[in-house]
Amino acid sequence: MLRRLTLAIAVTTSSGLLWAETTASLSARTDLVSVYRQAVANNADLAAARAQFQATREVVPQARAGLLPNLNAGAELNDTRTDVDTSAGARSLSRSGVVYQATLSQPLFRADRWFQLQAAEAISEQAALEYSIAEQNLILQSAQAYFAVLQAQDNLAAVKAEEAAFKRQFDQANERFEVGLSDRTDTLEAQAGFDTARANRMIAERQVEDAFQALFTLTNRSHVALEGIEHSLPVLPPMPNDATAWVDTATQQNLTLLAVDQAVNAAGETLRQRRAGHAPTLDAVASYRKGDNDSLGFSNTGMDEFFPGYPRYNGDVEQGSIGLRLNIPLYSGGMTNSQTRQAFHQLTQAEQQRESLRRQVVENTRNLHRAVNTDIEQVQARRQSIISNQSALEATEIGYQVGTRNIVDVLDTQRRLYAAVRNYNNARYDYILDNLRLKQAAGTLSPDDLQDLAAYLKADYDPDTDFLPPDLHQR
Repeated sequence: MLRRLTLAIAVTTSSGLLWAETTASLSARTDLVSVYRQAVANNADLAAARAQFQATREVVPQARAGLLPNLNAGAELNDTRTDVDTSAGARSLSRSGVVYQATLSQPLFRADRWFQLQAAEAISEQAALEYSIAEQNLILQSAQAYFAVLQAQDNLAAVKAEEAAFKRQFDQANERFEVGLSDRTDTLEAQAGFDTARANRMIAERQVEDAFQALFTLTNRSHVALEGIEHSLPVLPPMPNDATAWVDTATQQNLTLLAVDQAVNAAGETLRQRRAGHAPTLDAVASYRKGDNDSLGFSNTGMDEFFPGYPRYNGDVEQGSIGLRLNIPLYSGGMTNSQTRQAFHQLTQAEQQRESLRRQVVENTRNLHRAVNTDIEQVQARRQSIISNQSALEATEIGYQVGTRNIVDVLDTQRRLYAAVRNYNNARYDYILDNLRLKQAAGTLSPDDLQDLAAYLKADYDPDTDFLPPDLHQR
């Protein structure tokens, strides 16, 4: 007669894994939102993205500095020796002193620097969007790592139940062989099925450990057990269930697409900056100098001996000036024209990359919309497949008992049953993650989506008993 999955679960052998939830206290369980918070606090990739954003946004004050006053101050200490040949012979004159000076320059017309500032602002906005992309990616990565653990645990639970079922079938085949109701072939077939199931269980155990390791890498925190997702999680179509509406939202709000828009803006402003290299520049310049008369060249010490009537100045001297400085570029070896052509091609590149990305976003959004709807059908179909395979196994076992079916038929039916169980759970997790991916493509994914999923987490979730919906345990 039918061997219930619950019975198979009850006789499974211990996996021996450190994560085994039978030995973990409920207080050690971690929920989805907590995993995300740990990732935000400890994820190295997000910290690197934050540092990149903070570094990139400094291009704005750096570009703005080119439009603001520039004030310099300094001092000079000079010792000058002058040799003079006269009719009386060669004479040497020396003078020395300190000069203090300050220069103030204020750009009045600098078209290239203005466009440079506009480009810098676009680059800063692009960096902010790229950091938002990293934050949004972390939401999805947290969910993927979390549900990868749950999926691996559910898969292991199904494999352990399958191993127990094959072990029981092997024991029965041995009993039938000993009493002469079957031949040695049935025992060997059952032995092969049990050995394969045992090998699959070892692989499944490693996959659980790998999933926990990936979660540790993401959060830099060790986790003993996680809260599982209830089977009561609603499996509903995306709202609205219209691919065109999702595509329209994605083309307007997809963060990667918005970041590329800013890259195009920056490239356009850079092209204007390069073209402005032909424009004249106008600056207001003020300077002030102070030093002794010797240093500023007003001393005539010893000069009156050679040039009678040469004016004499004594004491410190101050100089001040203010004026305008106009520069008109005429020719720079073709540099400006070359830079303009380069900027034009870079703008074209950015525009084409944006168009390519837009098409990818549209394709990805439509594909994910279809995937979610397909996942819904898959969950329903896989659930019904479990019911059908349970009934098929019951009928096959009865046929085996009366001699109309052989051991191979029973083993194949058992394999299909547990494959159906794994496919059902895989479809559930695919539905959850595809929903999140669709929202990310549309640019609407937020931590609130994780909070909504957390409402369906089960604090006392035990994969060995909860990998099946409660109503299917009773079949």
